Amino acid sequence: MDLPTPSPSPSPSDSPPPVNWDSLDALVLDFVRSDRLIAPSASPSPPSSPSSSTTTATSSSSPSTSTSSSYCSRILIRRARRALEAGDVDAALALLRAHAPAALLDHRLLFHLHKQRFVELVRRGTEADREAALDCLRTALAPCALDAYPEAYEEFKHILLVLIYDKDDQSSPVTNEWSIKRRFELAGLLSSILRAQLQAYDPILSMTLRYLISIHKVFCSRQGISSPISDLTERLLFEDRDLPAVPQECSVEAPPFDEVDVQALAHAVELTRQGAVDSLKFAKGDLYQAFQNELCRMKLDLSLLDKLVHEYCVYRGIVEGCSHALPGTSDLKCSQNTDVSSINKQRANSETHLECEMADNQDGGCSTSDITYHDSWSKRIRKDRSSTLGQGRRKRWRGRSDDLNYACETPVDADREILSPSFDMDEDVLIQKQDLVADSVFSDTRDMQDQKYEVILEMRDLTRKGMASKVVDEINDIDPGFFTQNPVLLFQLKQVEFLKLVAGGDHVAALKVASSYLGPIAASNQALLKPLKETLVTLIQPSENVLTKAVSLPVLASSLQLAISRRLGIEEPQLMKIIRTTLHTHTEWFKLQMCKDHFDHFLKIDSLKEIDPSVSHSMSKAPTDECGNGSSQITTCSSGKVPDEGSSPQVLSEVACDESAIIKVMEFLALPRADAIQLLMQYSGDAETVIQQIFS
Repeated sequence: MDLPTPSPSPSPSDSPPPVNWDSLDALVLDFVRSDRLIAPSASPSPPSSPSSSTTTATSSSSPSTSTSSSYCSRILIRRARRALEAGDVDAALALLRAHAPAALLDHRLLFHLHKQRFVELVRRGTEADREAALDCLRTALAPCALDAYPEAYEEFKHILLVLIYDKDDQSSPVTNEWSIKRRFELAGLLSSILRAQLQAYDPILSMTLRYLISIHKVFCSRQGISSPISDLTERLLFEDRDLPAVPQECSVEAPPFDEVDVQALAHAVELTRQGAVDSLKFAKGDLYQAFQNELCRMKLDLSLLDKLVHEYCVYRGIVEGCSHALPGTSDLKCSQNTDVSSINKQRANSETHLECEMADNQDGGCSTSDITYHDSWSKRIRKDRSSTLGQGRRKRWRGRSDDLNYACETPVDADREILSPSFDMDEDVLIQKQDLVADSVFSDTRDMQDQKYEVILEMRDLTRKGMASKVVDEINDIDPGFFTQNPVLLFQLKQVEFLKLVAGGDHVAALKVASSYLGPIAASNQALLKPLKETLVTLIQPSENVLTKAVSLPVLASSLQLAISRRLGIEEPQLMKIIRTTLHTHTEWFKLQMCKDHFDHFLKIDSLKEIDPSVSHSMSKAPTDECGNGSSQITTCSSGKVPDEGSSPQVLSEVACDESAIIKVMEFLALPRADAIQLLMQYSGDAETVIQQIFS
């Protein structure tokens, strides 16, 4: 019997999926603080992200903000990893004895370390190293092989062959033992073990990106479409992963786990069922700890991630300075950036261009060819050249400098000093001196770009505060043609002004705004007639309810920032393109799965999709409130329509599939959820019949 072919997902809506950039600000701020990418400051948060306090990256069910000890533990893991990758097992062992002695109680790990140390000593080839290798055999490797694990002694006898076979002999029985790849495998295994033991998990942002990008890749592959952000994602998230930590022998007899948890973990991070069971065993049944362990096994290019985050921070006003194009990403310009729309066009050929984040396609587009408005903006920039208040309020970027100059021969005492929390402050003084030299050289060329950002961020912050009239006046004074190219933005700003006047009881002034601006704009854009009517209805409503009709000010502020930036030739950060595209495919993927994501709340994906944070608190759900209650969950199967993510499936003329039947088919046939549902549809939801037909 043939398995069902994946059916195309339904055509998405014509508007781009909303993204809560304030929630992303909070995740980014948590990331740069956790990895100490910004200089310490007395201010609790940047003024440009006022909602970050309400959209914190932590909750009772999510990883806590990284403490100083977690930061130092992550440095320790990176140092030990680099030592092993360079073949210096002695340095790695010294680090573990000094800073993580509990890890050496794992006899399996200790055996692997001593075995690699023996190989590296023989590899060096000198008489002294050969004597040291034999001493390692007698005093360390042989005793450890006796109680590491059942197969260890056989492996011990096999590793002796490296003494007589040359490392360049490709036909020898110990070719794998000689391979440099073994260093990296052991380094990955050590990282997995230390990460779990020290609870040194990466900040939520990096885990969320791993998860979203991996789902994006699976979705594009399954649907047979190309990714519009593949140039970035392929470089950011590597294909290979660290080796998983193996559960101790004593925990092999762990009680059986809930199959819902096993399947959720297996399909979330692309594990086999046995791999998911082993991961849960190692985490002692904690689904979310196992999920973190598996996510952190995925390898990210930290240098590229830091560049993406820095570009975003400058654009959003979190850190001072000006942004620069990332190497290798200059080809992803707005003329080619279809992002979400290219995915939808390949699938349904009905999606409009989504890159411009407005209600409709505005005539301004991405063109920056007209130089006249640059002159008018430059006048405002020159007027504000002496003002540095905005720069003073924002953070100073210092970069990832904790272990860039690490050498394996660094003494343990030196490592202990470097790993102390106080090291960060001392190093920051050095970085400040370096920055002073750099600023004296490049300040003239960067000042204009910095001031350009200042003006953009000022307009955005005024919009956040609801000062729509002032924003319109300022922009008209700087660039009279701006709103001609962006009429929807003018409509939304004047809509806010109208509602504020109505709330204040000044109906005459409000009607004047409507007749002078809202009416004429809506007359030339039929899509705005409905919001215009809804806005006018507020004239007869209680004044305290009026402002609830306004567009979301953070969304409006972000749209305005995007439009002004493009007007000045400043590209949208690549991180925003990644988040927008992967959030869209995340939603579409779980529509195919006909269930809610178990981990979206844990990774703050739900807050990234919630454009009104004030509503999200009252509507928040537990991470496993759907698809996690066994047979009580019913999924309605239809070949033509699937329910939205997180919504209750509508019962039409379809087959109702019991959740336990779906899980059973997934377990026995090792199928993705969507395929299991399609098979159940063919056999009236009977799991037993499906399994019998497959094996018959």
